[in-house]
Amino acid sequence: MKIHNKEYKTIWYEENVVKIIDQTKLPHQFIIKNLKKIKDAINAIKVMEVRGAPLIGGTAAYGIALAVKENNDSEFINKSAEELIQSRPTAINLKWAVDRMMNRLSGINSDQILEIALKEAKEICDEDEKFCENIGINGLKIIEEIYNKKKDTVNILTHCNAGWLATINWGTATSPIYHAHKKGIPVHVWVDETRPRNQGANLTSFELNEEEIPNTIITDNTGGILMQRGEVDMCIVGTDRTLSNGDVCNKIGTYLKALAAYDNNVPFYVALPSSTIDWEIKKGKDIPIEERNSEELSHVYGVDENNEIKKVLIYPKNSKVKNLAFDVTPAKYVTGLITEKGISEASAEGLKKLFK
Repeated sequence: MKIHNKEYKTIWYEENVVKIIDQTKLPHQFIIKNLKKIKDAINAIKVMEVRGAPLIGGTAAYGIALAVKENNDSEFINKSAEELIQSRPTAINLKWAVDRMMNRLSGINSDQILEIALKEAKEICDEDEKFCENIGINGLKIIEEIYNKKKDTVNILTHCNAGWLATINWGTATSPIYHAHKKGIPVHVWVDETRPRNQGANLTSFELNEEEIPNTIITDNTGGILMQRGEVDMCIVGTDRTLSNGDVCNKIGTYLKALAAYDNNVPFYVALPSSTIDWEIKKGKDIPIEERNSEELSHVYGVDENNEIKKVLIYPKNSKVKNLAFDVTPAKYVTGLITEKGISEASAEGLKKLFK
């Protein structure tokens, strides 16, 4: 997808380093950052220079390759794998990618191990890109159905950033929107600001602007009244972990959007590649919910009159803060799951039909 009218992916290997777009600086600054060692990859995930479940997985895959490059010792590589898995606990793609890399490299001690690691990491990223493209093709059918009935702009509400910046390309929730736009279907996106990190405002609106797709930023609590007024035709969100029973763990605030959609009979879809499905955990309450630094809530970043990014305190200094990063939406509030293989019910039966 495009930034400044030039096409990019979110991560790639070039000139013997892993290159990423530093998303902590967007939308005010566009910076490509080099990851040279395993600690760089771990830090990029921790501080959210890369974020979004599929991109975290891709970064973890390249992180294993960087560990191999740095020190081709099994103890070092195993320790690096554990540190990667611990860097962020909620997104299942991270562990999935690390496990896949470690399984691929198991028993290989040849001079080609780095080449094999880099090849597998690239395959993981290429696979995700194709999955997200197919998610868009499948989700496009839903948007087309709404447009054919309405014959007017389709208004879509999304939450956080499940765009191409959260994946390798295309995005999950945004992929159907991009495909609809490319097909000439008029769409407009209500973009939840998504506190505390404002990833909707800073990232989703930014990338939609770059693709010239009409969008409007709203506060997280505005979606309900827009649904009551009939100004939302459908919701599409992403997910960091979806259980085999259809429960969805996503950015904090998703559950409240699902409740509002359910109450107002607005279709609520979740878009995800199969790498985001957790086939082991059976109950939403057992998903590890990340609790992040309180400063994400108590401080905001913005650009001053000198075009410099500044960090500003907005809470009373002595106030306590609890910063839960995710919530769980029960399957009964989800209209359907949009995957690379098709659209299924948010249920064990629905997922089994697609993923035998």
